Amino acid sequence: MAAAAAASGSGTSREEDGPAGETAASQPPAPTSAPGARLSRLPLARVKALVKADPDVTLAGQEAIFILARAAELFVETIAKDAYCCAQQGKRKTLQRRDLDNAIEAVDEFAFLEGTLD
Repeated sequence: MAAAAAASGSGTSREEDGPAGETAASQPPAPTSAPGARLSRLPLARVKALVKADPDVTLAGQEAIFILARAAELFVETIAKDAYCCAQQGKRKTLQRRDLDNAIEAVDEFAFLEGTLD
């Protein structure tokens, strides 16, 4: 067994190395399609209930629900990061409402939210 490890040179098999000599551990894991795998952090049943609450929506496919959930996640992540930057400028780590207000005022993409927190 030690002779096999010495013959390979590094003690790891070449099967783990990628085409550029990178190890498999440095590559991000491929998304799984297992039934229990969570691709969305928001509960899809709740997102579907919110979509169905709109009287103009009669049918909503599972793919559309997933895309809406993912878009909501990205939106919340973006505004939270911008609000956290505002908190850091005030030398704080805790987000406050005024940080969200400042982020909404500072970023043009959030202009549609102006006045919504009043």
